[in-house]
Amino acid sequence: MRQKVAIYCRVSTADQSCARQEQDLLAYAARAGFEVVDIRREISSGTKDQRPERQKVMALAQDRRIDAVLVTELTRWGRSTTDLVQTLHGLQAWNVSLIAQTGLQFELSTPQGKLIASMMAALAEFERDLLRERVRSGIAAAKARGKTFGRRPGHRPKADRLAPKVLRLVEEGWSYRDIAKELKLSKNTVMSIVHRHRNAQCDATT
Repeated sequence: MRQKVAIYCRVSTADQSCARQEQDLLAYAARAGFEVVDIRREISSGTKDQRPERQKVMALAQDRRIDAVLVTELTRWGRSTTDLVQTLHGLQAWNVSLIAQTGLQFELSTPQGKLIASMMAALAEFERDLLRERVRSGIAAAKARGKTFGRRPGHRPKADRLAPKVLRLVEEGWSYRDIAKELKLSKNTVMSIVHRHRNAQCDATT
């Protein structure tokens, strides 16, 4: 029985075409004796998380409707090393292989596949460490330039902007709960506005 495969093609921009990838993969499938049951084409950069066409291929794998996924190269399938490892583990759970046009086949159930997966997992961790290091370095450099991160102590833009309305509604006899609902604030924020106002009045009279 011939293996059933899905072809997945991806280009980064709309001015590119999946036609060449599709043609090459169809020829490869014919030489290998695969039965192509689905072809998916995607326009998405390598860093974007949203890939609906790839998700449809994963759904075919989960439904056991294919035995393998064909791609021209691994970079067409995975967004990063981490993403590649995660999707490979998903395919493994459904006994589906990922096959590159070069003939490189990922079957994590085999000793070779497990070795490759372990190496890729280590690379993925290294990639995450590099990213964290770049983020920390960027924050440190920005702080050295005087840039601040997070909300400044005492900085309450929304609460300060709505404080006059809160105080007016309190004078009109509105409950804190109703004011919070009307102005889309939390009840605690309303109480804090009122308390700050009263404390300010007390300080002014002393």
